[in-house]
Amino acid sequence: MSPASSTSPSAIILAAGKGTRMKGDLPKVCFPVGGRAMVCAVVDACIAAGCADIVIVVGYKQELVREALKGYSVRFAVQDEQLGTGHAVGCAKPLFEGMPASDVFVLCGDGPLIRASTLTTVLARHRATHAAATLATSVIDDPAGYGRIVRDAQGRFLRIVEQKNATEQQRAIREVNPSYYCFRSDDLFRALAHVRRNEVGGEYYLTDVPELLAGEGKTVELVDEVVAEDVLSINTPEDLAHVDALYQKRQARPSTASPQPCPGGG
Repeated sequence: MSPASSTSPSAIILAAGKGTRMKGDLPKVCFPVGGRAMVCAVVDACIAAGCADIVIVVGYKQELVREALKGYSVRFAVQDEQLGTGHAVGCAKPLFEGMPASDVFVLCGDGPLIRASTLTTVLARHRATHAAATLATSVIDDPAGYGRIVRDAQGRFLRIVEQKNATEQQRAIREVNPSYYCFRSDDLFRALAHVRRNEVGGEYYLTDVPELLAGEGKTVELVDEVVAEDVLSINTPEDLAHVDALYQKRQARPSTASPQPCPGGG
C-alpha cells in the first residue's frame, strides 16, 4: 500500500496483544467474528472510510495476524514489548517519517463492531474544526471499566480518566472512551514523545495524548457518535459469542454490504 495522500486519512490499528482471558493461544485480534479474524472488520471499516494507508501494530504471535490479513494491502509495525497503547502507536512512527502530515485514525483491532459511518463522521468534524485530535465517544448505562470523558463547564474536552484513577464523582460520568481516535499525525507523534510511563500500570497510555494536546491550546473535539451496542469489550469467550452474534445479525441486513474475504481469519 502506498503512503497516504494529504487528503486521504491513514489508520493505525493496534493488534499486538494476547487475549489472556480468551482461553486460547491466538492473538486476541485473530479470534473469529463472522467467520474470520475480528481485526478484518476493523480494516474493512477503515477502507470504507477512505483510508489510503493502514498500519497494523503486531506483537504476540505476529505471524498469525499477518497471515489473517494477507488478503489486504496493509503495512506492519512491530511492538516487541507490550508497554501500553501509547508505546504501540509509537512503534508505528517510523512508517510515517518523511511523509506529509495527514489525518490518522488510531483504533483497536479487537473492536469488530466499528462502523465506517462513525469514522466518516469523526473525520468530517475533525477537519471542519481543524482539530489536533477528535474522539468518538459513547454514552452508556453502565460505564464501569471504561475511561470516562471529563469536560469543562463549557462542554469542552479536559481529559480521559481511567476507572482506577477516577473519583466517585467522575465514576458517575456515563460518557466513555471506546478508543476511536483521529489525530493530525504530526501532533500525535510530537505529543507521544511527552507521554510518561503510568506509575500504577507501568505502561505508556495513548489516552494521555489528547490531554497533552489540549494543554498546548490545541483543539480536541468530542463526537458522541458511537452507539451503545458497539461499545462491547471482548475479554472472554462469552463476550466473543455475544459480539459475533451482533456482527452476524448486522451483516445479514440487506442494506449492509458483505465483508471482503480475509484469508486465515480464525
